[in-house]
Amino acid sequence: MTDNVLPEFIFHHAGVSVPDLEQAKAWYASVLDFATEREFYIEAAKAKVAMVRRGDLRFEIFEVEGAASLPEERRHPPQDVKTHGNKHVAFKVPDLERFLEVVEARGADVAFVVREKFGKGCFIRDCAGNLIEFVEENRS
Repeated sequence: MTDNVLPEFIFHHAGVSVPDLEQAKAWYASVLDFATEREFYIEAAKAKVAMVRRGDLRFEIFEVEGAASLPEERRHPPQDVKTHGNKHVAFKVPDLERFLEVVEARGADVAFVVREKFGKGCFIRDCAGNLIEFVEENRS
């Protein structure tokens, strides 16, 4: 007989699809300091894939043969949430203003910034327009 306790699990990675794998690897390296961990090919998806890593954080980046472009409404956070499905991955930063200063100097496309009493955060777009959120938690 088995108990009904769910085994432990932890976050492993997020995945994004891009039109140009080499450009995406360069962007994730130069803007967010990710390094390529490994590369492989998934025959069933006709996808060139790179796993990039920064500490314990990983992104799996896919360049898929014949893939459709990211729809324009998926590039804007307030519009994107109006479509069902996965939205974005989010990371915690200790100081949002400092984070923005650095990534803007590195050429990041800042899509949206929130500065409210409940907290601060921003969304940036990677080189393919995929949204990535960064939040500064305010627990007070």
